Amino acid sequence: MGRKPKKKTEEMTELERLQAENEYLRAENAILKKLRELRLKEEKETEEKRKLSEDW
Repeated sequence: MGRKPKKKTEEMTELERLQAENEYLRAENAILKKLRELRLKEEKETEEKRKLSEDW
């Protein structure tokens, strides 16, 4: 079972257009959250490495 064929923008009702936009924004938000988590993890690891090297 695949995805439903997409309608052209002109064929979409206002509700369908808003639902599609909402789906897109939710996906974009999920990606941005994941990128933020990865960046914070990298920053934390870098800080820990810096502290370890200072202890030497």
